[in-house]
Amino acid sequence: MTIRTTHVGSLPRTPELLRANAERERMGEEAFIALLQESVDEVVTRQYQTGLDVVNDGEYGHMMTQTVDYGAWWFYSFTRLGGLDLRTDPQFSVEPAPSSGKVKLASFGERRDWQAFSDAYSDPASGIHIATDQGPEAFPVITGPLTYIGADAVRHDVEGLTHALDKNGIDRGNGFIASVAPGSAARIGNEYYSTEEEVLEACAHALHEEYKAITDAGFIVQIDDPSLAEGWDQVNPAPTYEDYREFVQTRVDALNLALEGIPEEQVRLHLCWGSWHGPHTTDIPLREIVDNVLTAKARYFSFEAANARHEHEWTVWQDVKLADDKVLVPGVVGHSTNVVEHPELVAQRIQRFVDIVGSDRVIASTDCGLGGRIYPSIAWAKLAALVEGARLVK
Repeated sequence: MTIRTTHVGSLPRTPELLRANAERERMGEEAFIALLQESVDEVVTRQYQTGLDVVNDGEYGHMMTQTVDYGAWWFYSFTRLGGLDLRTDPQFSVEPAPSSGKVKLASFGERRDWQAFSDAYSDPASGIHIATDQGPEAFPVITGPLTYIGADAVRHDVEGLTHALDKNGIDRGNGFIASVAPGSAARIGNEYYSTEEEVLEACAHALHEEYKAITDAGFIVQIDDPSLAEGWDQVNPAPTYEDYREFVQTRVDALNLALEGIPEEQVRLHLCWGSWHGPHTTDIPLREIVDNVLTAKARYFSFEAANARHEHEWTVWQDVKLADDKVLVPGVVGHSTNVVEHPELVAQRIQRFVDIVGSDRVIASTDCGLGGRIYPSIAWAKLAALVEGARLVK
């Protein structure tokens, strides 16, 4: 039995790339692009040598300047969407656009888990990295029509991964590039649109261009949408499950609008409950939203299944009526602990899903991106354990 392997996207940046990101203007664009390409070539080669089957550019085109970074998957979009004005307001105090539905997102600082453990979230010594990392210095507010202005950036993403795959003899169909979902991109300030629904629609039309550029190049586009599950914690007080499912469906509908004309077999949706190292006591159960998530026009569904808060939810898939063409991409290696999983445990986790849907409909993965969250040498050890565990599945 052969179980294919992948990961969620973000991989540790090298010190040279982190420094180049910080000094990009000084070093000049030509020199920066050359260093970026060299870095992408190296990270693809390392994934290939580790034994991963479906690889990416490490999200190296999503800028990070520090080794600990929980938001590059989202913050990168701030430079690819037109109609934004960067403000110095802290991101945790910015409230999203008003919603016509029953669910209204609070500011980031009003998250229920953050309120319940405010002492830990505010103490830099707690081990919760987000207690010391407050995100970018400037945060965007929508002040005009949203447009996509990232054509050059996504072209560099595509060209960079193409070069690296060709260098390693890897087919483009085994390459993916991550992109933010409309629902997650919309979690910014708004002074232009009248409703949240208008913001979602505008984000969908803009991001369609990024998705199309990626898939037209022959790659899988991974849509990162923590907002589907993570948003539950950002509603205070907690809504009913029924009302929240409506909230989720609105975001899936926006994603489907953005995916119009994009082949489903080239779409992978990543669902998670946020990547910060916190208690996560207010995470919504997967069972409550899985049916809504599965209405997304994607073939591959990536989700957390290895951490202490969500590993037990593998049983949810025993009761789900999964269409025959859908593929599960469960996390069997975690991003929230420095402990490297034993390959036999990885194999056991994979086996659970194989027993439910079959080996040809399971691709073993990580819970979330490892870059910016796990120390580099540990991250690569986890990926090696993932590959070894997949080989142990009988």
